[in-house]
This record gives sequence, structure tokens and C-alpha cells, in this order.
Amino acid sequence: MTVGIPIRRLWPEPSVEPLDDAALTALYGRADQPRLRVNFVSSLDGAVTVDGYSAGLSGEPDKRVFGLLRMVCDALVVAAGTLRHEGYRAVRLDEGRRAWRRANGLAAYPTLVVVSGALDLDPAQAAFADAPVRPIVLTHSDAEPPPGLTDVADVLRCGTGRVDLAGALAGLHGRGLTQLLCEGGPHLLGALTAAGLVDELCLTVAPLLAGPGPGRITAGDATGPTHLPLRHVLAADDGVLLLRHARD
Repeated sequence: MTVGIPIRRLWPEPSVEPLDDAALTALYGRADQPRLRVNFVSSLDGAVTVDGYSAGLSGEPDKRVFGLLRMVCDALVVAAGTLRHEGYRAVRLDEGRRAWRRANGLAAYPTLVVVSGALDLDPAQAAFADAPVRPIVLTHSDAEPPPGLTDVADVLRCGTGRVDLAGALAGLHGRGLTQLLCEGGPHLLGALTAAGLVDELCLTVAPLLAGPGPGRITAGDATGPTHLPLRHVLAADDGVLLLRHARD
């Protein structure tokens, strides 16, 4: 891609020269074991949205890393509420990123995975209707799919009364989808954290104060802390910080 706003490494091993896509891909590369990576953007004061949407926090450097994270994953996991609210479209990649995936033995596109307890989903939404790869919906045994959903997506039932996230991830691993990228929302992150399933957090910190009102990147029932050591700090020339934290 054409690089606009430069991104440089601050820590470890600070770099003077901007990082190209190959260097960024190496920093966010695939693991040799199953991994759940979570990607979020927040303001300096911890807000997850501006005017109700995450787009108000995301600029060119964040979008660049966002695209690379999608490129290297097997599946993109998102909560149904975020899918609806953010207006997700079909998960597609440009030719350069599809070529990278093919060269690394991957399918041309990652699989969209939607987590939904109520199955309040519209099969006509572009995320389903225009998907280049048949999406997967993770739900539980008591949920009833709306008409047409099973025509455009595979429904994987895990748990009774609520989605068993550990069982759901095991089911994805059984399909060969081991490198998982979760893009939210906050309640899904909270549930994944409570279940001890988060291996990595990639957090973009936008250089602005959103003020009171918006929620944090996580929500739900209280849970104990999860230690995720810092792995790198990148900075873009527009003041954005890109942090990567991951388990040992």
C-alpha cells in the first residue's frame, strides 16, 4: 500500500526509519500456536467511541495496522451488536494482501465469525450476503436463527442458554481457524477476558480527550486482572500510539 503518515518503533529497539508494511507485518505476525488477538482503539481518557462510533478515534495509521491484522488472521471475530452498530460489510482484502496470504498458504480471505446469543441478525446485511467466504455464527443451543441465516452462514452451537466461548474457540480451531482476531465489542472483550481466553491486545491510543460519556473498551461483569506484558510501542507522526501486549 502507499504509506502516508509514517510509523516508527519507539520500543524496543527504537527505529529512526519509518516501518514499511513488511516490517509491520513481522511485528504483528502469526503465531505457531492458537492465539486470540484483540484489536481496539481508544482515546487518551479511555473512551471507545466518539459520537457513538469508533471511527472518530481511528486515523490512517490505525487503519493501516487494522488492515494488516486482518491480513494475517485466519478468522475475524466480532459480536453481533458491533456488526450491526458499526455497519460491517463483507470482509475483503486488496490484491496485495490476498497475494501475501496465498504465498503464506492461507485462504485468500479470512473467515468472518459473529458471536450472537439472540441471533438477531439480518442475512441480507452485506457482511453475510456479499461475503467472499461463508461466515460462521457462534451461538448456543436455545437460539433460533432467523429465516435465511443458514443460507448464508454456518451456525455453530456451543453451550446452553449462553455462548460457551471456550467451546466456541475450540470449534473454530477444529476447522483450522487458529489465528483469531477479535474486533469487539466491549461486552465480548469482557466475556473473553473473564473466560481467560485473551492472548493479546493491540491497542491504538488516539491523541485526544473524548470527555465523559463513552464506555471503555471492555464491559460486562467484574473479573480479575489479566497480565499482558508489553511487546512493542509504535508511534505515528500524527501522535497516535500503537501498543501490543501479549502473554508470555
